[in-house]
Amino acid sequence: MTNDKKELHNLGDKLETHCYKHNGKIHRIWEESIVLEETDDYLICANDKTKVIENDGRSHCTKEPAIVFFYKKNWFNVVAQFKEYGLFYYCNIASPYIIDEGAIKYIDYDLDLRVFPDGGYRVLDKNEYKYHKKIMGYSEDLDFILNKELEKLINLKKNNEGPFNFNLVNYYLEKYKSL
Repeated sequence: MTNDKKELHNLGDKLETHCYKHNGKIHRIWEESIVLEETDDYLICANDKTKVIENDGRSHCTKEPAIVFFYKKNWFNVVAQFKEYGLFYYCNIASPYIIDEGAIKYIDYDLDLRVFPDGGYRVLDKNEYKYHKKIMGYSEDLDFILNKELEKLINLKKNNEGPFNFNLVNYYLEKYKSL
């Protein structure tokens, strides 16, 4: 993947999102992400009822508005989901993103952090991570980085910082609704 981005994207621009696995195979595609803000360090997008295509060809649509935080230096991305029963987060341990050919692209590294409206959280997919680490040959250096980034993500959550700051997430939801 090469980064063909020459300038920052504008509010309201539409991009696809492509999630890959370490072996280079596409894992999942979201057909539309609406740009809310882009800086030299991050990209914040939103979507609602967007089509998601799985690697086996099945597809479904997201059910609720989501604000997605992508980072250029952190090995994770964060999806704030505004569900009927409160604000949930689905956080992926993943490579920093690039934008290539009109799509946000990143590599998913299996480990996920699920955060619930009551503030509780759980690390998911540890067995999948161990399996993929073995069969796809994640290096020890990569394993170290991914586990450190998971710790960083958990600390952000514990301190309600960054994407876990309710006021910040609400600000971007209102920005999205105004488009």
